[in-house]
Amino acid sequence: MCGTPVGNVVSSAPVQPTPPPPPPQPSPLVVEQPNYQNPANFTVEQSRPYVPATPSYTPPPPPRLPLLKLIHASGREYRLPGEAGYIGRCSQSMTLPPEIDLTGIPNEGIISRRHARVYWDWQQNAYMIVDMSTNGIYLNGNPLTPGVQYRLFNGASLQLGQDNLINFQVVIM
Repeated sequence: MCGTPVGNVVSSAPVQPTPPPPPPQPSPLVVEQPNYQNPANFTVEQSRPYVPATPSYTPPPPPRLPLLKLIHASGREYRLPGEAGYIGRCSQSMTLPPEIDLTGIPNEGIISRRHARVYWDWQQNAYMIVDMSTNGIYLNGNPLTPGVQYRLFNGASLQLGQDNLINFQVVIM
């Protein structure tokens, strides 16, 4: 600083620390693929994921509706033509006759035009009957309460009206 030359002094640039060398990387593993030659008539297929065969679905047959027959004491048979309907007698004022029309049997006057409703109940797997009459219904000798559904069994005795005048045997096939 006094102005005297000091010799061969070179000003040095500030020293930067050198970063450490990066850690050694593992060398990549090289696997050589065999060199297959494809003949001219050979086709290479791509592999596909396995898909199991779907079995063909055949829906189960619809449940079979049993046949309801009422066999009158005279031997005459009455069949319910469908799943539900009415037991009664036809009149001129009705637009639709009952499905089981008892017009013409002895003592028909005690049968109401819509005496009872019968239907197949799929949940209970049975025919049911509902008394809708004014003269009553007896099932195996027991009076039915109007408006309440009762199960019909094969071989049951069905009486329409009082005094045991109109009797049927229930047949379910």
